[in-house]
Amino acid sequence: MNKLTTSTAIPTRALKLEALSKISASFELFCLASGMEALGEMMDRDAQAICGPRHARGRDRRAHRWGKTKGKIGFHGGKVEIERPRLRGFDGKEQPVPSWEAAVAEDWLGKWALNQMLINVATRKFARSVRLPEGDVPGPAGAGLSKSAASRRFVALSAARMKDWMASDLSGLDLLVIQIDGIHMDEDLILVAAIGVDAKGDKHPLGLAEGATENAATVQSLIDNLVERGLDPAVPRLFIIDGAKALSKAIRRTFGRAAAIQRCQIHKARNIMERLPQSLHASVRCVLRQAWELDDAAKAERLLRNLAQRLERDWSGVAASILEGIDEILTVTRLGLPKELRRSLACTNIIENAMSTVRRVCRNVKRWRSASMAMRWTAAAMQEAARGFRRLKAHKQLPTLRAALEAHHNKDSHGVLARQAIAA
Repeated sequence: MNKLTTSTAIPTRALKLEALSKISASFELFCLASGMEALGEMMDRDAQAICGPRHARGRDRRAHRWGKTKGKIGFHGGKVEIERPRLRGFDGKEQPVPSWEAAVAEDWLGKWALNQMLINVATRKFARSVRLPEGDVPGPAGAGLSKSAASRRFVALSAARMKDWMASDLSGLDLLVIQIDGIHMDEDLILVAAIGVDAKGDKHPLGLAEGATENAATVQSLIDNLVERGLDPAVPRLFIIDGAKALSKAIRRTFGRAAAIQRCQIHKARNIMERLPQSLHASVRCVLRQAWELDDAAKAERLLRNLAQRLERDWSGVAASILEGIDEILTVTRLGLPKELRRSLACTNIIENAMSTVRRVCRNVKRWRSASMAMRWTAAAMQEAARGFRRLKAHKQLPTLRAALEAHHNKDSHGVLARQAIAA
């Protein structure tokens, strides 16, 4: 018996009945044929509404039938061929068939390609992932299942989504926390990303910028983009970074010298441990943990300075590293935040988790041809990571953070006014 096919040479009703007779083996083909028949009936009704009954005459007609043609419509990540009517207006121009236009308007093929790439399906295996090789719906040449076709759709849709994302309005987000970090894509390519946490504890990917290094200019371009899209620089917020000086410089340039900046305590502890011998790890880690857990910032700072003093003689470089940026290491403690909230905001875990998704999504890429390619992939991966975002653990304590930030901002404003009065 001949293998079932979706060719329009076989009437869809006969195709459906044939598939129905072997439904256990041809259910996919049965569903396809049913959909093709339903769409055919919808197009026939559209043609009758526009042209009137066949062979009829009347003033209500807006066009006349102009035969039929074959078109392709998305199905299971590729295309299937279907016959559709053609309508010609009295002015000689082609008239659209509403049901056909609606059927092909949805970019299912692009969404299939984007989804498969995000779950690490290689383009050369795209056809197998959407059509079973032994199935009743084949993937012949021209079905849009080739690796180049899948790649083109991914490029087009990911570029469009990145453009919309990078132009989205941020003024409606009540952001209290912004985390900024960079990810090295190539030897001469780094991307700097930002993720925000609003007053309800929900997390939002905010933006992305490319550069050759993680310098102040790269970070400044990202911050400028956020401000242009509605991020108010006058609103006090907590900025969490990994410790790069370029990040602090760009943040203070835009949001003021007194902006609340918290350096990641996990990064700090890791950098210290990597420079010390194994015999000192336990004692130093214990001191750092005690400092992070203290509610009194002055006592925590004294504890860190004592640790640096003990290491000064034999490990002067490590001692200097402990003291470097000590003010920004204890920002969440100085703000007087509850311990549960401090644990959530004392590190860059939120953006680090998003970056792990970026690495997972991009692991099939062998070579970055351009910065725009890396931007597209990373933007798609960050939006994929956002699907798994959960609310901040200590989100119920975020009103405490808002009050602390406002108090910190007001204190700085009064200090500036006092210094100006003294200078005058």
